[in-house]
Parts: sequence; structure tokens; C-alpha cells
Amino acid sequence: MTRGRPPAHTRDQVVEAAIRVADAEGLAAVTIRRIATEIGAGAMSLYTYVPDKDRLLDLMVDRAGASMPAVPISGDWRADLLALAGAQRSLMLAHPWLPAALPNRRLTGTHMLGYLERGLAALAPTGLDGPTKMELIALITGFVASYVTNELAGATPTAEQVTLITSAIATGGFPHLAAALAEGGERREPSFERIASWTIAGLVEQASRAG
Repeated sequence: MTRGRPPAHTRDQVVEAAIRVADAEGLAAVTIRRIATEIGAGAMSLYTYVPDKDRLLDLMVDRAGASMPAVPISGDWRADLLALAGAQRSLMLAHPWLPAALPNRRLTGTHMLGYLERGLAALAPTGLDGPTKMELIALITGFVASYVTNELAGATPTAEQVTLITSAIATGGFPHLAAALAEGGERREPSFERIASWTIAGLVEQASRAG
């Protein structure tokens, strides 16, 4: 019985090439044809390793997650969730395409499931039910993705924006904004740890009251 030629590449090589392209050029640059070129294969042959681009993105997300450090769970849910959120942020900053790739992904790989497992362990002391814990983890991940997206975009007001805001305040129509800025609001640097702590505490405490 004759056998077909063995695959010239591996699925791991395909996924690693896709991550390299996404890291360097963004998610839009990841196409079946482009990744095939990266590994020196024909575009059609790439379907030997991944059935479609959607599945490739699933594999990319999970492979990227392998580099996220395992956060030890101490039993202090506030500290543990903040540490997990910080680890997510570091991962997303290292792979800037991740926030855009995460929505609607089938996160069934072992690395992403490992993160979910640690998140559930962190939430164990809260006494919340399983579905609520899962929702909270998704909400925290969404917060981190949104924060990193703005962080990467360099969401600092331009000179034109500052001029427009200043002119608007001068009309007297925005007294609360004027007061906030007068108290130093425009000089306070964003702090991931501070904002993440507020978000995590608010979500968990609200879920506990609702339950």
C-alpha cells in the first residue's frame, strides 16, 4: 500500500509563523496565503494543517497564552484577580493583536483553559456560583483588552483636543469638568493597577449582592 508524502511542515510551525506576522504587522496581515509564503508552502497546502483562518486564530491565541506566567493563587481574591489581570495585560502588550483576536474565539486550548482554571480558583473564596464566576472572568478580560487597546493607541489628548476642551470649559457650561480638571485631573497619570482594582472589586461585590 502506497502512502502519501508526509507533511513538509507542522501545525506548530504554521501557528508560530502566524504569530510572528501578527506581532510585526497586525492581525489584518494574517492570511492563509501570507502564512503559506512565510513557511515556504503553497496556499492550498496550508489547509492540511488548519481548516480555515478562524481555527488558525484559535490556535494563535492559545499558543500566545503559553507565555503568560502562571500566577500563584493565595486565597485573597482581590490580589489574585489583580495579578491575573496584570499577567493578561503583559501578554496583550507583548502581542498587540490579542485584544482584537479574543472576541468570539473558541478558547479550548490548554493554555487558555489554564488561565480560566486559575481565574476560577481565585474566585473560589467568594462563594459565587460557577456561571457567575465565568461571567466575571470574561468581564475582567474584556476590561483588560479595552485598557490595553487604549494604551497601545496612546490615548493622550492632542493639542487641538486640549484647546477645544479648554474653550468649552471657558463657556461656563461644564462646571463639574472644570472643577475636576482644577483638582489636577488632567495631570493624573492612568494607573492600570488602580483602575483594575476598582473594576474587579466593583464587579465581584455587585455579583455577590445580586446573588
